[in-house]
Amino acid sequence: MDMEKKNRLKPLVASMLAWPLVLAVLLAILTIYEYREGFSAGTAALVVLVIYILVAVVVYLIRRKRLVLELVRFGVNYSNVQRKLDQELEIPYAIMDTTGCILWSNKKLQELVGNKIGPRQSVTSYFPGISTEEFPANGETSSIFFEYAEKHFRVLLKTITVEGIREDSRWGSDKLRPSGESGDTLVIAYFYDETEINLLKNELKDRELVVGLLYIDNYNEALESIDEVRRSLFAALVDRKINKYFQNYDAVIKKFEQDKYILVCQKQSLDRLESAKFDILEDVRGVNIGNEMNFTVSIGIGAEGGFFTKTYESARAAIDLALGRGGDQVVIRDRDSVKYYGARTSSVEKNSKVKSRVKAHALRELLETKDKVLVMGHSMGDIDSFGSAVGIYKIASSMDKEVHIVLGEVTSSIRPVVNKFEDANEYSNLIVSPADAVGMLDPMTMVVVVDVNRPSYTECPELLEKAKTIVVLDHHRQSNEAIENASLSYVEPSASSACEVISEIIQYFGENIRFKPAEADAMLAGIMVDSNNFQNKTGTRTFESAAFLRKNGADMTRIRKLFREEMNEYTARAKVVSSAQLFMDSFAFAVCDANNVESPTILGAQVANELMDINNIKASFVFTDYNGTIYVSARSIDEINVQVVMEKLGGGGHMSAAGTQFTDCTVDEAMSKVKEVLRAMQEGGEV
Repeated sequence: MDMEKKNRLKPLVASMLAWPLVLAVLLAILTIYEYREGFSAGTAALVVLVIYILVAVVVYLIRRKRLVLELVRFGVNYSNVQRKLDQELEIPYAIMDTTGCILWSNKKLQELVGNKIGPRQSVTSYFPGISTEEFPANGETSSIFFEYAEKHFRVLLKTITVEGIREDSRWGSDKLRPSGESGDTLVIAYFYDETEINLLKNELKDRELVVGLLYIDNYNEALESIDEVRRSLFAALVDRKINKYFQNYDAVIKKFEQDKYILVCQKQSLDRLESAKFDILEDVRGVNIGNEMNFTVSIGIGAEGGFFTKTYESARAAIDLALGRGGDQVVIRDRDSVKYYGARTSSVEKNSKVKSRVKAHALRELLETKDKVLVMGHSMGDIDSFGSAVGIYKIASSMDKEVHIVLGEVTSSIRPVVNKFEDANEYSNLIVSPADAVGMLDPMTMVVVVDVNRPSYTECPELLEKAKTIVVLDHHRQSNEAIENASLSYVEPSASSACEVISEIIQYFGENIRFKPAEADAMLAGIMVDSNNFQNKTGTRTFESAAFLRKNGADMTRIRKLFREEMNEYTARAKVVSSAQLFMDSFAFAVCDANNVESPTILGAQVANELMDINNIKASFVFTDYNGTIYVSARSIDEINVQVVMEKLGGGGHMSAAGTQFTDCTVDEAMSKVKEVLRAMQEGGEV
């Protein structure tokens, strides 16, 4: 390629110097025209033309080299100024090819890496946080954040296509010259130091105000457990313990009721409280002046940031969630997640039944406005789910409402009870399928959800999406997933079962409710199964509910016959128990074979219960592969909160009985996930 094509300056200068020739042509045309007018006029014009041409030629020959020299000098000076500006740019700056090789860099980037950038070095060799896979497409920009030399950088990358540019080894590794090729792609990188900005952001975040609500779970019950003389001393000791604890974390706490406090602190104080895992729960529980019952507290903290009113509402939601999960724990709601701390003790049973009476009255008011009631429990329902649905049937039918129980798959555990209702003519239209229930739904229909408070676990989630009036009655601890827009929600984690909750409501509903034997048997069977024959989560109210049902016709002999199982299921359960293995010398792991068993998940739960009868076992985990899903049944007595373990895996339940489900994985993979959680909890001191 010749020099004229390489040098764009010469054609520009030549075009500027060609203008005298153009004027000479015009004068020649004028001379010819003058000759037509007259010889003397034409001769004069010819003389002028000759003189102009001579002057133009002389000027061209004399000034041409000087003009070109001045233009070239200006270009060189301009290039030097531009290069100096690029080199002296305060922002570290580099030009790379698409493979990440640095073709050119300015002084600031050289200084950043200690003047170590050599020829054709990859940018990742200096900045591992920059990957060529993150380079933007042509004409686009992208940003990469990374740390280097204890500083935080944001690299702005822009890809452009220019005429071929390549490195000139004669000029040094920081010089570029045209390569004579077109369509080369370059990546421009600007390195912005955002260390100070991030420090200010973190400082601003640390200074954000968070709001908390602290409730004493069992204030009245604990005071009643000691004599009247020492009650004020006991309450004062707890109050002093709470105030002194939060003052150590630079938090302001103020009592606004005898058992309720509000606290305000900065985000950095909340981080310190989280690091201490809110040991205030243990401190308050340790206050004892000879009484049989200790105080427990629940704390709900809103860390949403932004408007203070929004943060307070978040704290209200957090404390409701903490109480709904049984108390004695901390719930923190931030912008992205919900965190739990504590929950190591069983829910405190409330002696007062005022709440049951209030909920019974509210349920009556809702029923009076509706014509039809659809009752559903969780999918693959158990006897507690079905028994509590029968309890709602008794309540609604006593008010002459049309009632239907939504039931999908009928497992072997509830088949004997369901048969008693399906075989009786008076219950001919009581049980309906989920598909039929959706067709029955209208504005005058109320949907009652029992024994579950997570919408995805219900028998028919579609009903919740379409129903205008929803009632939730449950005894499981609440999780992040909740049924929204419920007109009435009564979740009592201290109750042994949903049948216990509903039997208390029935007692306050009216005198005209009369049970038939099958109905009372179903509800009492629900209490017995969920309490493992009155061994788990039983309190005085559990036995009161059982006595109420017994008085209304429930028979233990009939119920015991309902619980009898087939020989193959008994043999399968014994086989699973015998194959159990120990993990960390404290946890029993077993795999339940779903073959030749009608209800594998029920069998898995039964095996988990039996494993807890073995000495030195703190918790049991039974894995059942059924219909492409791995079901995990977890059980404990009092040393391990299996609900916390299962919640970390997307499940939930109670402190002593919980579970979760896995999809798209094998039994071995599911078992490994549970073991990883147990190891992490042991390292963190939770186990």
